Amino acid sequence: MSYWSSETPKAPSRNRFNDSFFIGYDWVLITCALLLSIIGSALVFSASKQRLFDAGINSDFYLQRHIFNIIFGIVLALIVSRFSFRTARAYAIIIYIVAVIGLVMVLIPGIGKSQGGAQAWISLPGGFSFQPSEFTKIALIVLLAMVLTERRDSELIPDDRDVLFGLALAGVPALLILLQNDFGTVMIIGATLLSVMVVAGVKLRWIYGSLSAVLLAGFIASQLNFIKDYQLDRLATFVDPTLDPLGAGYNSLQARIAIGSGGWFGQGYLNGPQTQGKYVPAQRTDFIFTVAGEELGFLGSTLIIFLLAMILFRLTKIALKAPDRFGRLAAAGIAGWFAIQTFENIGMSLGIMPVTGVPLPFVSYGGSSMFVSWMAIGLAVAIGREIDDRVTPLIR
Repeated sequence: MSYWSSETPKAPSRNRFNDSFFIGYDWVLITCALLLSIIGSALVFSASKQRLFDAGINSDFYLQRHIFNIIFGIVLALIVSRFSFRTARAYAIIIYIVAVIGLVMVLIPGIGKSQGGAQAWISLPGGFSFQPSEFTKIALIVLLAMVLTERRDSELIPDDRDVLFGLALAGVPALLILLQNDFGTVMIIGATLLSVMVVAGVKLRWIYGSLSAVLLAGFIASQLNFIKDYQLDRLATFVDPTLDPLGAGYNSLQARIAIGSGGWFGQGYLNGPQTQGKYVPAQRTDFIFTVAGEELGFLGSTLIIFLLAMILFRLTKIALKAPDRFGRLAAAGIAGWFAIQTFENIGMSLGIMPVTGVPLPFVSYGGSSMFVSWMAIGLAVAIGREIDDRVTPLIR
């Protein structure tokens, strides 16, 4: 057995690459992601318009960049979808190494850029920036899916060596992201990899052990000041926002006010008092859902949640029908990642989750998140293209 081998067992799938260009594409999945991106564009414009106007900047500055991010993300998704998904397995280690190099570069003075208390970006020409930790999410999903499917066909359950090796590799970027002071991304990555392990059928002691290790790591990180005081304050105000209503609890309180004032139909697009009054911080990114809650109301917010739920449903369907175990774990990992990040983002806006600063997939402003989310859709589509609905899928 070799973790570096690109050799992959053949799957009982129909070769659709010689057919019409878009044969086999999951158009429901793609359409839902595209609709979310369009809705996100409207919400980003609403959240940023008044702030930019007051600063004497073109009011559609962020809207233009957001649309560019969407278009570029779709192009990346199309490129990824044209390859066999097994290409990701063959190059999993290389993808992982590239992700780790990006995380190391962020920590180099003069290259890494700090924003919102986290040094997690690399500055690019033209005022753009790139967040390697976003790319790390899909890199680790592909890596762990590859490691956990290196057993022979007759061995469906990964052995302890596979799991230990995968967790050891995942621990390196997790530590680097923690050093960037981006605890929210570490939490998302940890929960996503845990979902991959569950689907892979690893022994329960690894699940319990991983959960215990996360709790222990959190305690150690707080003692060694990896977790900053303001992050601990966020956890405290999550329990009781009134502890510091003008400080650590301000974001959460204003978010609840914005969403609660929307009612069934909302205050009207571009007419939300909280949004246009600039009361909710980081509204075009982390708290984008509050714009929907206030201006589009319960019905508009429900539409966003429905589209996200449809994406998760289609990803789950692809995972269940995937032509081999790697495809199954990769699709399940993407579904787990979107589900966990969606719950955390919307949850922190509603006050049922602590504020950690993670974007809402396809909706929040941010190029790195948009690019990687669409790349994940491209990979899922590539898996779906090789599903043969005429045969019973084999989980190998």
